[in-house]
Amino acid sequence: MDHTIATQGFAAMGSEPRLQVLQTLIKAGDSGLLVGEIQQRTGIPASTLAHHLKFLASAGLVIADKNGRTITNRANYEHLQQLAAFILEECCADMDQTA
Repeated sequence: MDHTIATQGFAAMGSEPRLQVLQTLIKAGDSGLLVGEIQQRTGIPASTLAHHLKFLASAGLVIADKNGRTITNRANYEHLQQLAAFILEECCADMDQTA
């Protein structure tokens, strides 16, 4: 993963409401949630929630699956795992040099 993609992902998680939405979707698992369900669980107003979902989706953290008039939002676990691996890939690298 390059720095630009990582920066976009971490920036998308950089607000409390977006992080709350993402955590709500993570808790929901692979089945995901409809916008109304996310709103009910988070208490975020619908107009604001739409903005946050769009921001998270543009960063690749959320996948919105449209089936007719229904849109199911899911956490993009693969991308989240890549972000975690990116931030931890150099963990403790300097310890080898000081020993």
